[in-house]
Amino acid sequence: MTPSVRKHDAYIPLTKEQFRARFAAKFFDPAFDAVSAELDKVFEIAWDGYDNSRKAPRTQKAGPAFHDPAHELSIEWLQTRQHIHEAESRQRDPRSATRILLVSASPRNEHTCPGEVSKSQRLVDAAAEVFAALPHHEVDVLDLSLLAAEPMKHIHPCKACVSTSMPLCHWPCSCYPNHSLGQTNDWMNELYPRWAASHGVMIVSPVHWYQAPSTMKLMMDRLVCADGGNPDPTTTQGKDPAKAKELELAGWDYPKHLANRAFAIVTHGDAAGPEGLRRVLVDWLTDLGLVPAASFDTYIGYYEPYATSHEELDQDHAVFVEVKNAAVALTRQVSSLRSGAWRPPTQGLAHPREK
Repeated sequence: MTPSVRKHDAYIPLTKEQFRARFAAKFFDPAFDAVSAELDKVFEIAWDGYDNSRKAPRTQKAGPAFHDPAHELSIEWLQTRQHIHEAESRQRDPRSATRILLVSASPRNEHTCPGEVSKSQRLVDAAAEVFAALPHHEVDVLDLSLLAAEPMKHIHPCKACVSTSMPLCHWPCSCYPNHSLGQTNDWMNELYPRWAASHGVMIVSPVHWYQAPSTMKLMMDRLVCADGGNPDPTTTQGKDPAKAKELELAGWDYPKHLANRAFAIVTHGDAAGPEGLRRVLVDWLTDLGLVPAASFDTYIGYYEPYATSHEELDQDHAVFVEVKNAAVALTRQVSSLRSGAWRPPTQGLAHPREK
C-alpha cells in the first residue's frame, strides 16, 4: 500500500498588513515609541523571514552520524540533541548520582496574577525533602508555573506530526524553533535533556476541569517524540510526509527513548477529577515505557472555599505523609532498576501491536 498525503485547504498566508498588526502588538507600550524607526527596520526583516519561510536560518551539514550527511540541519536542533546525548550518558553511568525529576504541574505562582503559591508546590517541597536527605541523590525541581511567570518562555503546541507518520515526529522535536513564524524560546529544548537525565520522575498535579493543567498538557504532548520518535531527521529530508510514510511502512521499531525510568504520581482536587487525572498520567507514563512505583489521588478541602484551601492543606497531615511515602517508593524502584534487580513481567514477550 502506498498511502497518499492528504490535503484539505489551500494555504493562505497573512498579508503584510496583517503581519504588521501582530508584530506591532508586541510593542504596544508607548515606551517603544522612541524607537519606532528601528522597529520598522526589524519589522521588515521579520516580514521577510515569514514571507520566505525561513524556519531555521542557521544550519549546518548533518555529518557522518546521520543517514544523509549532506542534509542541512538546524544548529539549534543539533544542540538540543547533543544535550540529550550528554544527559543520557550521565543517566546510564552506574557511578552517577540518582537523579529525580520532580514536577510541580500547577500554573499558579505567587509572583504572577494569583499572588499565592500553589498547593502542588508545597507538596513538591515535601517530596524534595525526602530526596535531598538521601545520599548520592540529586533532585531537579521542574516548576511548570514558570511558563506563566517568566517572559518569553514557551512550550509551543504539538503539531501532531506523528499522526501523519511516526518517523515524521523527530526526537527531539524539530518543529521548533520556527523563526519564520516567531515560534522561538521553546522551553522543551531544555526539558528534553532534563527528562533524559532522570532515573525517576515524580509528578504532583492539581486537576483543572477533569484534566491536567494546560502547562502540564503542553509538555505531555511535546513528549510524544519520546514514544517512537525518529532520531534522524535526514531520513525524512526534514518534514517530507511522503518519505516518512514510506519509512514507517517499510518497518518502524517505535523506539522508547525514556523507557525504564521509574515514576510516581500525585494528583489532587477540591471537588472532582483527581482520580481520572491520576489514571491518565499513569497510563501516559506507562505507554512511554516508564515503570510505576507509586500513585495516589486525593482531595484537599473537599467542597470548601478556595480562599481557605491552604489552611485545609495545613490541617491535612496525612497527605504530606502520603507524598513522602510515594517519594520513598520511587527511590526504591529506581534503586531496583539501576541495580538490574528489576525485570519487567513482559520481558521476552513479543508485542503484536508495537504502536
